[in-house]
Parts: sequence; C-alpha cells; structure tokens
Amino acid sequence: MYEIVRYEGGVYKNNILKEWIEDIGGFVIQEHVMQLDVYMTVALPQSEIEAFKEEAKKYKGKVVETPLAGIEIAVVAPSLSRHHLPHTACDISEYVRRFGAKPNMIGLAHGAGKSISRISEREKKLIEEHDIAIYVMGNFANCIKDKTHLFDVDIPVVVTGGPEELDIPYPYVGNLGRRAHRLRHGEEIRALRKMIDVVTELINERRKELSYDPPIVPPVVVKDEIEKRVEEVFNILSPMPIVTQLDGLRIKMDYDKYKDKIANVKVGNYVLKDIAYITRSMMKNYILVKIKPKSEVEFELGK
Repeated sequence: MYEIVRYEGGVYKNNILKEWIEDIGGFVIQEHVMQLDVYMTVALPQSEIEAFKEEAKKYKGKVVETPLAGIEIAVVAPSLSRHHLPHTACDISEYVRRFGAKPNMIGLAHGAGKSISRISEREKKLIEEHDIAIYVMGNFANCIKDKTHLFDVDIPVVVTGGPEELDIPYPYVGNLGRRAHRLRHGEEIRALRKMIDVVTELINERRKELSYDPPIVPPVVVKDEIEKRVEEVFNILSPMPIVTQLDGLRIKMDYDKYKDKIANVKVGNYVLKDIAYITRSMMKNYILVKIKPKSEVEFELGK
C-alpha cells in the first residue's frame, strides 16, 4: 500500500531527492516549482515514510501530512447563481485542497427552490465519479431538510450549512452557511477544520473497505505507467492531467481519440483494459479509469 504526503523544500539538489524517491519505489504525483521553492505530492510505500522524513531534513525540507491526498471531491452547490455558489463553496474547495484533495465544483441545474428542487440522473452520475461529495447548503434548516433528496448519491456525502446542528440522515457540519464574506473568522475556521475531520473519517472508512480487496494495481502505479507510455499526456495544459482516486484515475484526454491507446497501456504483467473499466466521463468527455479489485481480476484470468 502507498501513502501520499506533500514535500515542501528548496530547489537545492531536488533532482537527487527525486531519484531517491524512485529508488525506494515511490512516485512524484505532482510537482510545483515557485522561484526557489518546491512543492511535491509524493506517493511512497508506507514502510518508507519515516525514512523519507529523515531524508527530507538533509535538503532543509519538510514532510506535511495530507490525509485527503489521492482523492477527488465533488463540492456541490444547489445552483450556479450568486445566491448559492460564492463564497463558502470557494473557500471549502480551497481548504480541502490544502489537505491534498482535488476538488471539482458542481452547480446543480435545478437545485434551487424547496418544492421544485431536483437532481438529474446525469448530475448524479457526475457526482458519483468522485470519491466523496461535499454539499454546500444555505442558512435555513427547513430548506436543507426539504432538499435531502439532492444528497441521494452512491458515494459518501458530507452536508454543510448555516445551522449549528441539524437532524438529517447524513454527516452534517454547521456554521458553514451562506456568507457575504470569505471564511476568515475563528468559528468559521474551526468549522472548516471539523469538516476536514468528518471527510477524513469517511475516506479512511472507504480505504479500509478497499484494503480487504484492493485494486489489482495501485492507481499511482497506473498513473506512472500512462505518463511513461502516452506522450500526449504532456501536451495537456491542466496542472493535473491525470487525477488519482481511491480506486482509479481521471485522465483529462478526449475519450474518443485516446481511449484505445490508454486501454492498451502495459502495467506490469497486465494490459490496462484487462484490469480496469475504461469509460467516458460525464465531465468534458474525459477518460475515467476504475481499476478492478484483485479478486475479480484473478477470477477472470483463472488464477
């Protein structure tokens, strides 16, 4: 199993550190160089985390725990209007990013209105492509209770809103309702931190479930092989051309044009199409890869 952490340090001998990471079987998932500072998201074998922390000290760097690294979060607002979307949704997206997650903001087409709000099948499928969803709701308890049907998706859900406490059948974090300002006050920061704790708990439960029958190949390994064998990946202008998830990847390449090339990438002793479901994403025609569990692959290959 791999653990994902963030390294923060200087550019001094950074290439040597990356070679050390590769030598112990790790991967650099993402790297940002800002003048003389380097920020790397790194996937390492769990047994090597302490050794990496000691190695980082040699280069005056530090290792930051990122409990949400390697996951993709849907931050869902009832609508795209100014009535629902800013500022809370933006601050929540930025805050989960600090802990390693990749957030995508989604505004529902018909989520507004207590009596007429609804979620379409397409929107549900889009949200379910993520590891977890955070619903950013408003200030009124009755309004949130009347919209619980919006939360009926087949992934873990966390609901945020203005009331401090709310009796709904979903994990709820209060004091994060609609604001006319950015979330800077003490109680708002504490609410954001509580939200991270709730999300982390749900993600850890999901990781534990996956550990009983994990993906046949870790997503970070599949990501590394695709980057080595599909040179078109480096033509993508997005800062994260390939986004890792708990059990798969989102590849920001056109499905119709590149699905066959992705499907035939060799990963160890396997071909990707034999160990993963490769489908069209509901987001911008991207490629969605869901890696099959170990037991399923072994059954199909007769091992």
